[in-house]
Amino acid sequence: MSTWTVPGYTESLELGSGASGRVVLAVHEETGVAVAVKYLSESLRTRPGFVHDFRAEARLLGGLESPYVALLYEYVESPDGAAIVMELVDGVSLRALLARQGPLDPEAALVVLKGSLLGLADAHRIGVVHRDYKPENVLVVPDGSSKLVDFGIAVDAGTSVGIAGTPSYMAPEQWTGAPASPAADVYAATATFFECLTGHKPYSGDHLAELALRHVDAPIPVEEIPEEVPEAVRELVRRGLAKNPDERPTHAEAFVTELEAAAGVSYGPDWEERGRGRLAALVALLPLLLPSARGAPRTTTDTARTVLSRQPEPEPDPGWASWRPGRLGMLVSGAAVLLGVLLSYGIQHTPGAAPQQAGQALATTSAQPGVEPDGLTAPADPSDPSASAGSSPPPTSTVSAGPSDSGSATAGTGEPSASATTAPAEETTTPGGATAEPTPTTASPTSPAAPAVKDIAVSGFRQTGPTTATATLAITTDGTGPFSLTVSWFTGDTKGQLGTPDGASQTFERSGATQYTLTVDHTFQGNGCYWAVRATTTPASADGGASQQLLTRQCELR
Repeated sequence: MSTWTVPGYTESLELGSGASGRVVLAVHEETGVAVAVKYLSESLRTRPGFVHDFRAEARLLGGLESPYVALLYEYVESPDGAAIVMELVDGVSLRALLARQGPLDPEAALVVLKGSLLGLADAHRIGVVHRDYKPENVLVVPDGSSKLVDFGIAVDAGTSVGIAGTPSYMAPEQWTGAPASPAADVYAATATFFECLTGHKPYSGDHLAELALRHVDAPIPVEEIPEEVPEAVRELVRRGLAKNPDERPTHAEAFVTELEAAAGVSYGPDWEERGRGRLAALVALLPLLLPSARGAPRTTTDTARTVLSRQPEPEPDPGWASWRPGRLGMLVSGAAVLLGVLLSYGIQHTPGAAPQQAGQALATTSAQPGVEPDGLTAPADPSDPSASAGSSPPPTSTVSAGPSDSGSATAGTGEPSASATTAPAEETTTPGGATAEPTPTTASPTSPAAPAVKDIAVSGFRQTGPTTATATLAITTDGTGPFSLTVSWFTGDTKGQLGTPDGASQTFERSGATQYTLTVDHTFQGNGCYWAVRATTTPASADGGASQQLLTRQCELR
């Protein structure tokens, strides 16, 4: 196993491992921020197609910023390894909740569905289709809210990349290799919702072919056994599992609107508060499945979001502080917390020893096809962060009947991991690809010389608020020695010109790799219709740097 680690991070323990790599808990040394780092396995690192997919997912996540999706902090690649540094989500997978607690009541199931649908909606808004929504990829945090993870096989809407997904949740059109569409994500989300309500998947089969036929041709389950699903939400299930994608909500945001209307009519205006309370109570019963229970360090240091997002200073229990339940939710949650405390104190501790490492490993990322390894120039459309200058060759399709590509880890309990790709017991259909990797240059392990910067690209430059924007920067070098990156911002009223400098430039020092991806935020002070960002390095790159400009929303409306 490779011993390479991402420079600038101190690792504490392994959260999960499998065929494609391992996920470790680490701390960013400069800020003390806890993160999850996923390393591509040594065996796959020598196969260009897997490195290409791993790098491509980082590019996609760099352009997707949502409170309902686990964030990318940094992607680092060197001759010795590749790693994705991501937000550490302190939550329990929906799969673990269902395995331990059984079916959810309708209000709790609706809350889970809404939270992760909002994550899908943010992805759909920038033209990205997840393609692998399932219980393993939904994490429920202690306040009862949820986050969507694992964009490992996500692609741009309309892309034809063959058959891919997790069979039990794949829409009929996914089985035929139709172009990716948000309606397929709606189908998978509804299949998961159905499982939350009933405790079983919509369709089953003795083999893959039978399962495919049932998804494509079998009647919708609520039409065969209506009483399995509460009457108040039957129409949601019927609409979401429609065989024809044109009969489903066209995207996740539309489905959220239908969900809120149905829930409000049937369960009253407080349905969401009650549902969150019940979910919080269930999570409280599983305290040792939280990554924080396995020794996740806490931080009291803020950091401007360049490599790491700006995070408010954590309180001892931030999830509970942000949620104020009603009387019923408080009673349910209070009882659950008391039981959780009693269970925790039933575990024998040695004073001063590390916390019990018996939790379930939670990861948040895998690999995604669709970007050329060297396609690092800015896309033509700055609103599409996952686009690249080149196009990958058509991938082939394979079916994995064994453990998940991301794998899983057990920390002494035999509990299956909720890693952020396929569940160990679930077959997963994933695309493969073969592209050429850049040839790295060997650098001295003691005092590496400054490398030549081969390429700088600005991608995913987009407006995030009235005065704020974010840009994803990709840098390729021919060695692992140190270099500095300077990011400058500009405002103006002329298309194609940088304009006037806006605020101070930001400089970052990097070393130890040959591929770097950073996400940088900026608050603009100028009033120009055009915003621009420019990236340069020392030593200078061959092309002198890269820049990109966008037209602000307020001027687009004129």
